[in-house]
Amino acid sequence: MSPYDVDLFVIGAGSGGVRAARIAASHGVKVAIAEKTFYGGTCVNVGCVPKKLMTFVADYASMMEDAAGYGWEIGERKLEWKTFISRKNDEINRLNGIYEKMLANAGVEIHWGTAQLAGSHGVRVGDKIITAERIIVATGGKVFIPNIEGAAEHGITSDDVFYLEEQPQTLVVAGVGYIGLEFAGIFKRLGSDVHVIYRRDKILNEAFDEDVRDFLEGEMTKKGINFHPKTNITKVEKKGKQFLVHLDNGEPILADQVLFATGRTPNTDGLNLEKVGVKTARGGAIAVNEEEQTNIPSIYAVGDVTDRFALTPVALAEGHALVDRLYGNKERHISYDNIPSAVFSDPNTSQVGLTEAQAREKFGDDIDIYTSQFRAMRMILAGREERTLMKLIVQRSTDLVIGLHMVGSEAGEIVQGFATAMIAGATKDDFDRTIGIHPTSAEEFVTMRTKTR
Repeated sequence: MSPYDVDLFVIGAGSGGVRAARIAASHGVKVAIAEKTFYGGTCVNVGCVPKKLMTFVADYASMMEDAAGYGWEIGERKLEWKTFISRKNDEINRLNGIYEKMLANAGVEIHWGTAQLAGSHGVRVGDKIITAERIIVATGGKVFIPNIEGAAEHGITSDDVFYLEEQPQTLVVAGVGYIGLEFAGIFKRLGSDVHVIYRRDKILNEAFDEDVRDFLEGEMTKKGINFHPKTNITKVEKKGKQFLVHLDNGEPILADQVLFATGRTPNTDGLNLEKVGVKTARGGAIAVNEEEQTNIPSIYAVGDVTDRFALTPVALAEGHALVDRLYGNKERHISYDNIPSAVFSDPNTSQVGLTEAQAREKFGDDIDIYTSQFRAMRMILAGREERTLMKLIVQRSTDLVIGLHMVGSEAGEIVQGFATAMIAGATKDDFDRTIGIHPTSAEEFVTMRTKTR
């Protein structure tokens, strides 16, 4: 007889937690999970899924504009914002039901409420303590609002933007990470006047290639987004039904909403980590080793709460691999090399592998750069000046493709396939020998023959 109530207790029913719980249960162990907010975590409820639905509704606005160039007569059109939000909510509720059913069908014991560690082998949910041989913390991340006067009181975050009762006619976005740029593009396409405020001189951060950052900012500027680099918000105050956003350049902006897309931090509040003795790292993230194990041998952590790679597919992979090792007799670890990612900005950007700066730091002059810029075929009749950027980084001595970057329509869809090739060790010669699918934008990656530098 086991001295514990369950073999595994998972705190957090987000992407990583649900995957870990389901797979562990499939290995025949007794599993419990706790959640206090919603099934599916940030991604399903206030992240990837509703954000992609919002990019779709914005896509339709662009497509209707483009259709005129192809001869379509598009009459008066209006987005019924409340209808869209209602249908978005229906879809999120449907997905929550699916997650709950998956856990129940797997035989996972569900505890609804706030969970905290109660020692190295215990979890408290409400007034009940459940003991477990092992515990996985998968509580994800939470939004961060900077310490600016009026920001917390009058601003909104990415958690709130999905539930706005009205579309803002003027939107101020603080931050130029992927969240800020995505919402800037969405609301601009829907007709809002958008101002993006950021203290750096470039959009995105050093994890993105320099050419990509410059090119994307240029394309978004052409679409009418107002970028304010090297600028800080100093105060947000209420002005009737609107908000006056004070900037350190002395030029305030009157807006309907102020979105603080200023990053996320590990969601460790109330977990009782310090009392139990679980060590944390930068920003309060749970420190783990290569086995996803904390300094307490019975406690593990996966996903955004560890602040390594804040991507839903990474959390899924970590949770799956961990329980396969613990219960499935599979010595399996995920690789953090060549993790593809995408920003669903307008236009999209996506990448896999090294940036040019990272490649030069690692390989010095032993790299070749191939780039291509062009106006995609669909843009011609539409009358759009939007251009596409594609970039390959190749290690000269091995001919391996070590970096692939794109800014343009459907970049995420295109780069996903090339990521598989890079994982498999594709060389530039492999790219050159591949027959392109014509006419597509994707074929440009296999027809770049002339080195840029």
